[in-house]
Amino acid sequence: MKIAFYEVEDWERDYLAASGLRVHQLAFAAGPLPPEPAPDDVEVLSIFIRSRITASVLAAFRRLQLVVTRSTGYDHIDLEACRARGVVVCNVPGYGGNTVAEHTFGLILMLSRKIHHAYLRTRQLDFSLASLRGFDLKGKTLGVIGAGAIGLHVIRIGKGFGMEVLAHDPREQPLMAEVLGFRYVSLLELLRSSDIISLHAPLLPSTRHLINPENIRDIKRGALLINTARGALVDTSALVTALDEGILAGAGLDVLEGEELLGKEAPLAPCAITSQEVWTPLHNYRLLHRENVVITPHMAWYTGEAQRRILDTTIANIEAFVRGTPQNVVPAAAPVRAELVGPAGAGSGQAEDGEGEGSGR
Repeated sequence: MKIAFYEVEDWERDYLAASGLRVHQLAFAAGPLPPEPAPDDVEVLSIFIRSRITASVLAAFRRLQLVVTRSTGYDHIDLEACRARGVVVCNVPGYGGNTVAEHTFGLILMLSRKIHHAYLRTRQLDFSLASLRGFDLKGKTLGVIGAGAIGLHVIRIGKGFGMEVLAHDPREQPLMAEVLGFRYVSLLELLRSSDIISLHAPLLPSTRHLINPENIRDIKRGALLINTARGALVDTSALVTALDEGILAGAGLDVLEGEELLGKEAPLAPCAITSQEVWTPLHNYRLLHRENVVITPHMAWYTGEAQRRILDTTIANIEAFVRGTPQNVVPAAAPVRAELVGPAGAGSGQAEDGEGEGSGR
C-alpha cells in the first residue's frame, strides 16, 4: 500500500521506516497536509493535529481507504465526509494520561509558587522575595472537569499533594471515586468550591465554551484555571474578564482558542500569526503579557515516551486495517454528550486527551 505520513520529525520517519510498515511504499512530509493537495493515489494517510481532512482533501485522494490520526482527538477530521467516501478513520485512544497530567501540575506549580517570576528575577541577579509568596497545595480543593484517562491521573497526583478533589463527568465511575478518594459533583458545585480547576474534556459541540460568560462568575474568587485539553473549551473573552475582575487569580494554558490557525511551533508573536482572527484577540486580551498567566505551546503531550507510544499505536492501527481487522475506529459522528451542561449548555466527556490534542493531541 502507499502510505503518506504528514507532520513527522526526522526521528519519527526513521522509526516508522524501520517498523513492520517498511514492506509498504512510505512517503513522509515534515509539514501538515496542504488544504488543497495535488491528486494522489495514496491509500493511507497518517496525520497529526495541524492537518485537516475535509471533503476537498478527500477528493484529491481517489484511492484513499484509511485515515490514521496520531492523536486521541479527531475534531480536525470531517467524519461525515469520510463516511460518505467509505474511508475508515482511526485514532490513538491513549498514550499520555500521565504525560499530560504531569504537565498540568507543572502549570499549577508555576502559578501557585510563582516559579516563572522567580526564574526571570534571579536571571537578573535579583534574589529578593518581594511578591513571590505562594500557597500550599495541601488542603486546597482541586476540581477536575472530565475524569477520563488524563483526569484520573490528575486526581491521583492531586491526592498525592494532599488535596481534596472534586470531579465532574457525565459518565461517573463510583468505584474509581471510592478507590482514589474523590467526589463527583455538579459543574456548578465544582466551580464554586474549587481552588484550582483543571479541564480534561474533549472538544465536542456540547463542550465548546464549557467555561463561558455565564458560569465563569460562579467560580470561587481567587481560583486558578488550568487548560491542557482544548482552547475552545474556554470562552477567551470570559477568561479575560475573570482575570480583570479578580475572579480568577491566574490561568495556566497549554492550549488557546483559535490556535489551529497558528503555524506549527510558530512563536506567538505578531509576525508569526497568519490570521488576524488569531492575533487580534490574543493581542487585545494581552494574555501573553499577563503576569498571572502561564502559556505553553500545546506541549503537554510532548515527551519521547508519549511519542513512541503514539507511533506504536499508529503502526498497529495500519497493520490491523491491512489484515482486515481495523482497530481504534472512530465513529462516523462524534457523540454529543448533553448530560453535562452548564448555563450555556456546555458538556464534558472522557476521551483521553480532551485532548480531546482532536488537541489533540
